[in-house]
Amino acid sequence: MARILVVDDEIGIRELLSEILYDEGHTVELAENAAQARAARLRARPDLVLLDIWMPDTDGVSLLKEWASQGLLDMPVLMMSGHATIDTAVEATRIGAIDFLEKPITLQKLLKAVAAGLARPVVPGIQQAAARPAAERRPDSPGMPPVAAEPVSTVAQQDPSHLGSIALDQPLRDARDAFERIYFEYHLVRENHSMTRVSEKTGLERTHLYRKLKQLGIDASRRKNNNN
Repeated sequence: MARILVVDDEIGIRELLSEILYDEGHTVELAENAAQARAARLRARPDLVLLDIWMPDTDGVSLLKEWASQGLLDMPVLMMSGHATIDTAVEATRIGAIDFLEKPITLQKLLKAVAAGLARPVVPGIQQAAARPAAERRPDSPGMPPVAAEPVSTVAQQDPSHLGSIALDQPLRDARDAFERIYFEYHLVRENHSMTRVSEKTGLERTHLYRKLKQLGIDASRRKNNNN
């Protein structure tokens, strides 16, 4: 599960994306403008941001540039728009956005882009450096951090192929499902299959909790009877 920030001035878009992502098990924070997005970013770095381009106060591309210049673009950002031009999409990608979603966004395209974004490692400083002019990226520029000659990998040279019982060489969605099964089964046993307490511990409403357990193939009622 990931923490995802959705930034869009249209309440309908925010609510729709929030519902879809919440059903996928993610924690979702909403912002209707750049000011709220800045505050959310400063409170805690999200694992991924869905950022609308056209907003009334500060547009998404300007906010993306701002985060890049301040060294805050250390999370994957997916740009969204129903009216952006190719040039705008290219500019956003050059600054550091990892993808561009054209509205209306289909469910399949959204989930695919989010999964790809969460699976993509982000090296702090690399995207921000690319967004600045070459003269500003000199190591001796006042106030500017030096740029490494070669990107430093965030992945260890020799990664194990398993995390516990979870194989890491399978698709992200399958690995996430495997983790979530272990996670929810742990809480079910710990809370003696009390759905109320499991709901409180996991932060999921009961309706979403039942839906998630069904999606993962966990029969909570059957398991409870077997343990009695």
